[in-house]
Amino acid sequence: MRKIETEVLVIGGGATGTGVVYDLAQRGFKTVLVEKRDLTHGTTGRYHGLLHSGGRYVVKDPKAATECIEENIILRKIMPHCLEDTSGFFVSTPWDDPDFGDKFMQGCRDTAVPCEEISVAQMLREEPHLNPQISRCFRVPDGSADSFLATQVVAEGARQYGAKILTYHELKSLISEGDRVTGAVCYDLVADEDVTILADMVVNAAGAWAGKIAETADVEVNVQAGKGTMIALSYRIVNTVVNRCKMPADGDILVPIHTVSVIGTTDESVPDPEHFAIEPWEVKLMLQEADKLVPGFSEMRMLRAWGGVRPLYQETKVADTRDVTRAYTLLDHETRDGLQGFITITGGKWTTFRQMAQVTADRVCEKLKTQRECRTAEELLPHPFEPGHNKNYHTLGARLARTEQQKSFGDLICECEMASRADIERAINEGEAKTLDDIRRDVRLGMGPCQGGFCTLRAIGIWHELHKLPIEQANVALRDFLQERWKGLLPILWGAQLKQERLDELIYLSVLNADHLPGEKASRLGPAMYEKGTVEENPDAVI
Repeated sequence: MRKIETEVLVIGGGATGTGVVYDLAQRGFKTVLVEKRDLTHGTTGRYHGLLHSGGRYVVKDPKAATECIEENIILRKIMPHCLEDTSGFFVSTPWDDPDFGDKFMQGCRDTAVPCEEISVAQMLREEPHLNPQISRCFRVPDGSADSFLATQVVAEGARQYGAKILTYHELKSLISEGDRVTGAVCYDLVADEDVTILADMVVNAAGAWAGKIAETADVEVNVQAGKGTMIALSYRIVNTVVNRCKMPADGDILVPIHTVSVIGTTDESVPDPEHFAIEPWEVKLMLQEADKLVPGFSEMRMLRAWGGVRPLYQETKVADTRDVTRAYTLLDHETRDGLQGFITITGGKWTTFRQMAQVTADRVCEKLKTQRECRTAEELLPHPFEPGHNKNYHTLGARLARTEQQKSFGDLICECEMASRADIERAINEGEAKTLDDIRRDVRLGMGPCQGGFCTLRAIGIWHELHKLPIEQANVALRDFLQERWKGLLPILWGAQLKQERLDELIYLSVLNADHLPGEKASRLGPAMYEKGTVEENPDAVI
């Protein structure tokens, strides 16, 4: 069995895990990170893309609000290229308590979240598609974040300080000797072999999966998986993040991210973070609530639906996952459970990942009896794919401007997201892609209206050409990606997107015969599909 020795092993390749490994590597620790799929495969890659101002929590969860605004300021400084400075509105619709606005303003003052009330007329000048019956509007410094790029950026920063990032390494069990955790056994999905990693400290940063990781060392960590369902509209109907001005609830936020607008989100407790359904009632509810913000939203073209699970930590169980704090928790298993060499960081928001990493790295230093200062709040993170392009906010027209400047329209592989052949080749070579879905995360391949209809076959052709990929492997990679795209289309198959999917079906199943090409039907790197929804139990919820 292959063996690796390191000082600190970090489990989990989302925002928190990569943040921890970056902080530790920057402080001079020898570090290894393992992730069972590609980076952002879990919650980080399945949220609505909000850079929190903290406004959402100023009334209900002031501690989380304060953490968010502190980190909002820092992230704008260290990774502006991963953010879009959209600003944010909190609006009072006819369905909301008109007095909540005053509580909201006071909450902002109490938590130092910048806030100003603007006129409805000014709001409509900036966002003319919003409901004209909105009675009050407050501006806060929300933004949108590319969590795929941000995680790659942080991982690249860690690599530059010597960290080793091992994707497609699934943890099988923690290794314990007496009352100390000394490492882990992982399964390398690509090489099809087990790997032993020995470490002085093990950090559990697996988010909603943290409880499952701790369980392998006979430790109980009560992380509730709070499922949130989101839908992407095939248009960028707003350029500002829009929240309902009320206590957090389902379907009360609209986020512009790249070329789409995302409405979210539900909050349902699920027993397993890996297996859950997107229920028809959730889709219907999202569209009904979206109509209250943008009249006619539900009649527009939906692009995709997806679900992610929040890691909600609570020592005592509660009935409603919205009653669980969005602040983070650091568990020292030596003081809590008598198990040395093992700590867990869980909870929190994407916006607070750097702060979570800092407190975790501080505790690692304490455990290893050393003092090393954190510098992650000061150092500008690199751009892993475009060196030098890391000092300004992302802008929506950046790819179009680049394409026009280079006159490279003929090199576009994904016209929807304007990803060029050079982008695809870079993701394959420099990004060390193992699947077409890895390329998607790097360059947004197949994330536009055709959902991979025209670019999938081109991308797998480039991969085959570059690396002489065996025909059977190319075919299974093609099928895996088409299945992953199909996964998010199933809940919203009506109207224009149904027509698009019928065209894609004709291309791949009728013309290319993709389901009968040589090779396995699916690989162990393929997607886990959503469970079947309970339509029969909610007959009124069918769209």
